[in-house]
Amino acid sequence: MKHVALLSLLAVAAAGAQAEAFVDNARVRSVEPQYESVQVPRDECSSQWVNEARPVAAQPNYGGVVLGAVVGGVLGNQVGKGHGKEAATAAGAVAGAMVGNNMANNGQQPQYVESQREVRNCRQVVDVQNRLTGYRVNYEYHGQQYSTMMRENPGPNLQVRVSVEPMEREYHQRR
Repeated sequence: MKHVALLSLLAVAAAGAQAEAFVDNARVRSVEPQYESVQVPRDECSSQWVNEARPVAAQPNYGGVVLGAVVGGVLGNQVGKGHGKEAATAAGAVAGAMVGNNMANNGQQPQYVESQREVRNCRQVVDVQNRLTGYRVNYEYHGQQYSTMMRENPGPNLQVRVSVEPMEREYHQRR
């Protein structure tokens, strides 16, 4: 069995060694570009300007600050003794100034400043693009029709590799 396999392998190798190849031209009958659809994501953005009202901090009311500091200082002076009296007077003056300013501004309406700002909204959209993947080429060589895929358009003629090898007669035929 090993001898039969070895002899078959040698016969195929010998036939391949006897095969000759050459290059010839075939006539191109048609070329059809081949495309594939590809999804390409991209961001689509839009901007718009919106009006916005921001509150403005109230200006200090100096009359209320001074009056509150005086009242707070007097009250603080009544509370403390010794060196604590000075600290209580100072703390009372500060607290009184804050309360006096707050009371003086309490009746005023808050003021607002109008401004504009840009608001940007983005969303992702998918575009479908057709991309060229190659060409289906139909060609004719010695009256036979063939078809193949190629990366480039070959033009009116296509070079083909032609291989010639002897054909073995079957064993049971004799001349």
